[in-house]
Amino acid sequence: MSDTAVRTKVDGGEFAVLCIGGFLLSIAYGVTFLIPVLVGQRGGNEALAGLIISAATVSTVILVILSGHIADAIGSARAVALSGLFLAASGLGFAIVPAAGLSLMTVGFVLGIGWGTFYALGPILVAAITEPEHRIRFFALLSGSMMSGIGAGPIIGRIATGWSMPIETAFAFAFLSSLAGGALYFYLHLRLTNAGKILPHVNKISFAAARQVIASPAIYSIAMVGIGGAIFGGLSSFQTSYAKAHGFDYSLFFIGFMSAAILSRLFVAGYVVKKDPFYSLLVLTSLTLASILLFLVVTSSQLAYLGAAAMLGLGYGLTYSVINGLAANEAPKGLMPQSLLLFSLSYFIGVFGFPLIAGNLIVSSGVQAMLCVLLLLAGLNSAIVLFRIAHRATIGKASFAEK
Repeated sequence: MSDTAVRTKVDGGEFAVLCIGGFLLSIAYGVTFLIPVLVGQRGGNEALAGLIISAATVSTVILVILSGHIADAIGSARAVALSGLFLAASGLGFAIVPAAGLSLMTVGFVLGIGWGTFYALGPILVAAITEPEHRIRFFALLSGSMMSGIGAGPIIGRIATGWSMPIETAFAFAFLSSLAGGALYFYLHLRLTNAGKILPHVNKISFAAARQVIASPAIYSIAMVGIGGAIFGGLSSFQTSYAKAHGFDYSLFFIGFMSAAILSRLFVAGYVVKKDPFYSLLVLTSLTLASILLFLVVTSSQLAYLGAAAMLGLGYGLTYSVINGLAANEAPKGLMPQSLLLFSLSYFIGVFGFPLIAGNLIVSSGVQAMLCVLLLLAGLNSAIVLFRIAHRATIGKASFAEK
């Protein structure tokens, strides 16, 4: 049976375990931003790095689709615990595999199995134990914990190289943190099961359910997270290349981005959820757009580089939290878990799929060409929000006229 909790209020201890485990598991994904460095040391370029990162797309798509079935069979928390073993295997693989070709693509495929399962089921666990009006806040807390782990990955790599240790040290650390994170989720499974907090099998997705979700307003959030994932994947996966081209320390990007994303999700999200989500999204997507413009035009100031990263963390970080809540709340009745699975699927297609395009763009036309494409994508997300605002206003006027 599924171990998703049936409660209207969150148990602080259980939620803390969920967040700490999420932080530890997320380090395994964060260290993948060091893959261009790892591949470069082994004679490869950004195109090969993008191919290795995108190898995770195939396994991620498969596991997101299957994750609901797995959760119904063995329980969501236990499924995430097992995903920790795959994340640990990927960290170990990146650390010890000497070549930079097909063997590392295989490791990337293993990474997708672990990350896809965890990323898809974590929000479902949260959504099941919170009331709709509180979901954006608790999604923000979970995603803040995950972002802490993601941001910590490349910083660990920077510290390792600063101490004259090989870059593989960061991947070895991810191996250990993934084992610890998996163990915490197994503990969470035992705790939920012993407390009798279970639900019927409701997580699996089908083509009929997917069609209903796609036909609902949740599709806008699902599309936006895919676009946002591409922006985040492009900037993060090749930040080492951008920083090298302009003489920056790439750790500044992750420090600025992570700090702003975490602090905003912990302290600003509670304020944002009280406001109109569409107008909040308009401001947040505009911040993301402005941050990419800064990356394009400011290429010599370390302070501006740090500021652009922080602006991206604030805009992208809170945008994700808001649309995650909308994807749950705007889903068709009874299909909230399926909507969240499609949300995760769209994110992974963007975050793992775009680096394949970005790597080739960098090799053929330079980092600036990739940034121009990302600028267009950020503009598209803002356009979706503007469309939703205009559409709502039109419906409102029509309803008033009928009265």
